Amino acid sequence: MQKWLAGQGFGSRRGMEGWIADGRVTVDGKIATLGLKVTGQEQIKVDGRPVRVSRKPIRQKTLMYHKPPGEICTRSDPQGRPTVFEQLPHLSQGRWIGIGRLDFTTSGLLLLTTDGTLANVLMHPSSGLQREYSVRVLGDVTDQALRKLRSRIELEDGPACFDELQFSGGEGSNRWYRVVVSEGRNRIVRRLWEAAGFRVSRLIRTRYGPVKLPRSLSAGKTRFLKVGEIEALYAAGGLKLPAAE
Repeated sequence: MQKWLAGQGFGSRRGMEGWIADGRVTVDGKIATLGLKVTGQEQIKVDGRPVRVSRKPIRQKTLMYHKPPGEICTRSDPQGRPTVFEQLPHLSQGRWIGIGRLDFTTSGLLLLTTDGTLANVLMHPSSGLQREYSVRVLGDVTDQALRKLRSRIELEDGPACFDELQFSGGEGSNRWYRVVVSEGRNRIVRRLWEAAGFRVSRLIRTRYGPVKLPRSLSAGKTRFLKVGEIEALYAAGGLKLPAAE
């Protein structure tokens, strides 16, 4: 059930599991359960509304968005803050699913797709996909602190470290570092620096897996992925490219 809903563009498989667990999905009048097998011929409803299955195959789309600071990665916000979904191209089929998130003050590369299976695979911890960031750090970062950050630091949800950590320029309160992590734990980059005694004053994601943020894409702008970028993403997830219309 969750895989079928994700394939229809409702969201990632993990997100659909949450919908099913919350009782938001019914099949032929009965509340759906996780693992239920469906063909799409059933009467499927989400929040009481029938799911319309298009006879025309959905052409999956994937784009990149240069997220500026001050936007959230959820579809709505009780505080009325702007969301990234307000800036995306309109879709006639399916809906945009974020591949990972960036917190409110973090900027940089955000990938979005209509393919729920792709999103689920790329976000799953087992994928081990690298995320690369440029980080501006306040404070005098010693060699001892760098060694600590390259080894294992105990966080509240388990040990973690940077896969790569390099000084990239600046001085005083404007020291920049390039860091790479291969897991998507919440605020992992900020928390590692904080655990070493430093504060991150600016954080920019510059790469997600094989896809890099181009210098030509300014903050607040989107660009559909090129063929080579799409092929690299599907290959990174161990998936076949979806058939074109």
